[in-house]
This record gives sequence, C-alpha cells and structure tokens, in this order.
Amino acid sequence: MYAVIKTGGKQHRVVVNELLKVELLKAETGETIKFEDVLMIVDGETVKIGQPIVEGASVEVEVVEHGRGEKIRIVKHNRRKHYHKEQGHRQWYTLLKIKAINA
Repeated sequence: MYAVIKTGGKQHRVVVNELLKVELLKAETGETIKFEDVLMIVDGETVKIGQPIVEGASVEVEVVEHGRGEKIRIVKHNRRKHYHKEQGHRQWYTLLKIKAINA
C-alpha cells in the first residue's frame, strides 16, 4: 500500500515505515503530524484517485529530525573582466517517518 501526498509544493510517494525528506515544517522533533492532502492511494488492485484530494484519507507521520542539506555552490564568472563570484546555499529540511496511511 502506498499513497501520494502533497507538501512543500511537491508530491511524494510514501510507504509505511519509510523515511522522507521534505521542506522544513514547523513541528517539534518526535511530534506526530497528519497530512490530509492525499492525492492518491493504491492498495493492491484498489486505486483511489482524488479530484484533487481523496476524501477522508490521511497520512500520519512522525518528525525524526530537522537539518540542512548538502551545500550547493553557485559560481558566476565573466571571462577577461576580473569578475568571479561564488555563493553557497544549504536548504533546510525535515526528516519524517511514515507511521500510517488511512484510507
């Protein structure tokens, strides 16, 4: 059984007991969150597709940790102009553990 949820402007395919990295959420570590923006649920042969969300469906997750991803380097350079600019970025994330998919 798996579900497709929407969070942080993205869609994620989730399975029970899976770890999932999403955009930073305002929640404490160890807290349980319920996502109700479930777009699709597949249980064997049964497929429920929402228009746009599946009514009465939810996914329960537990917040494992908050952190920052790997550094991404942004380099701007103009040849022969003595222009070289380097910038870095580390995106905040929340690590979630999928507890249950309620159809």
